[in-house]
Parts: sequence; C-alpha cells; structure tokens
Amino acid sequence: MLSRHGIRSLCCAAVTTAILGMSGITYAAEEIKIGFLVKQAEEPWFQTEWAFAEKAGKDHGFTVLKIAVPDGEKTLAAIDNLAANGAKGFVICPPDVSLGPAIVAKAKALGLKVMAVDDRFVDASGKFMEDVPYLGMAAFEVGQKQGAAMATEAKNRKWDEGGWKGTYAIINTYNELDTGKKRTDGSVDALKKAGLPEKNILFTAQKTLDVPGSMDATNSALPKLPGDAKNLIIGGMNDNTVLGGVRATASNGFSADNVIGIGINGTDAIDELKKKKSGFFGSMLPSPDKEGYNTAKYMYDWIKDGKEPPKYTAMDDVTLITRANFQEELTKIGLWK
Repeated sequence: MLSRHGIRSLCCAAVTTAILGMSGITYAAEEIKIGFLVKQAEEPWFQTEWAFAEKAGKDHGFTVLKIAVPDGEKTLAAIDNLAANGAKGFVICPPDVSLGPAIVAKAKALGLKVMAVDDRFVDASGKFMEDVPYLGMAAFEVGQKQGAAMATEAKNRKWDEGGWKGTYAIINTYNELDTGKKRTDGSVDALKKAGLPEKNILFTAQKTLDVPGSMDATNSALPKLPGDAKNLIIGGMNDNTVLGGVRATASNGFSADNVIGIGINGTDAIDELKKKKSGFFGSMLPSPDKEGYNTAKYMYDWIKDGKEPPKYTAMDDVTLITRANFQEELTKIGLWK
C-alpha cells in the first residue's frame, strides 16, 4: 500500500508528464507564418505570385500572410502587423526600391527575416543592397532571349535578305534603371549576333516608363530612319515600352505586317494580343508562379532550418507568348481569367 508521500510523488509525476506532453504538442503544432508583401496587389502578376506562395505553404505546412503595400507608410505598417501576428519573416516586392534601408532596419528591430523579389533594394547611394537575399529576372539574359525572338521572327519574314536591307531596329531605352539598361543591352546583343548590322539599330531614350513615354521616344526616332526603311523591329525593357513604340509606327504609316515588337512581362500585353492584327508580335512571359513558390519556400526554410537563401537567384525562365499560344500559356500559370 502506498504511503501518503508515495501517492503525492505519483501525482506530481503524472502532472509533470502531462505538462511536458502538452508543451510538446504545442511545440510540434507551432505554426510558421511568413509575410508576402507586394506593391500592386491588383495586378495579375502579383495575384499569381500570391497564389503560388500559398501553394508552397500548403505543400510544406506554413501559412502565408498576404499584404498589399502600395507606398512606404503602408509598407512599414505592414511589417509591424506581421510581427504582431507572429510571422518570423517576409518576402517583399517594395513599392519603391529606395525603401530598402528602412525596410531592413524595421525588420531587424522586430527580429524578422527579409527577402526581396522582383525589385531589388538599393541603398542611399543607389547601389544594390547585395546583403539582402533577392530573387528576380536575369535582366541581360532575358533581354537576349527577347532580341533572339525578334530576330527569329524577322528571318521568318525574310527581312534578313540582302544584308537586312530596309530593316531597322528602334530600341526604346531607360538607362536610369539598371534592370532596364541590362534588358535592352541584352536584346541588342542578340540582334547583332543574329546579323543585324549595328548601323541599322537606333536608340531613343524614354522620359517615362509607360506607353505615352515610349510613343514619344519612338516618334522622335522615326524621322532619323533612312529613306529605305521598310521593316521595323521595336524593342524596349517591358511590354509598355514596346506597345507605345508599335502604336507610334502605326500612326506614322507603317503596316502591322512590317513591324515586329516583342515586349517583356506578358501581363501588360494581353489586350494587344487579343487583337487580330498588330505590329506587337508577342512578349517574353516570365514565371510569377515559380517566383512566388520559390521565394516563399526559401523563407520557410530560412525560418525553420536556418538555411539562408542565396544572395541572388537569377530567373531567366521565360516563354514567348504570341497570338497563337498566349491563352494556353497564361492559363497554365493562372493568369488567364
């Protein structure tokens, strides 16, 4: 028969075991939360990134907190909100890359890990913050693929015959943005490698990164073309810089059959590709699905296992979308509604 002291010892042991068991269950079930902050939540690109970040969460057992951050004030408030809700880190495409130092300082103060996607942070001197993990498009390489696609289509139309006689390229540039310069540099590199003479390539600077800005730039270049100019290739750092250029050619008497414009991004070109005919031939569609999934998984691994993501992950996986395949390709990654 147990003494009163023995009974008390057994009870204490049972209670201790129960408490330990409960704490073990709580620890095992502790939820890992990560933030995914984007600058333009209404855009299909970011909607797709969010969707595939959530898919990564379902596949690997973590929760994604999605927050729109259209300006600096909302960005810093969102980071506070993440910390209050138990997140341990976040992925962000900032509304302004110059917010990088403030974002990093806020994250450090709250003990949060941070990774940039799409747009890379810059410091006060305008240099990339290379100590912050970043995943984004390999600008020069994607530009090369754009240029190669334009050259291939030009050759399909036999524009290269006679040493590319009568064929010229107008490249709308925005060299103030490093990513933009690298893309157009890559595009021109591919055009030259395809045989287009350097003298047949005209550069024209944009003042703004939108359709009106590229229309103005192309309009200023068209009078500089030689009298034999018949066929035009229009390049630029994204869809809008090419769309405006194509529209400028149309208003200056160039037939759609004599123009090849290929953009980069895909999401801004959908309405143009729905048209039966246009000088806008297609766009290099990156992979928002992979970018959303991979960055979310990187952050999860960093929080769970202490495995820091690479400082720079270059994505050059792009698909040429045209009128022939754009709906099918957009459907694959959830961008076709």
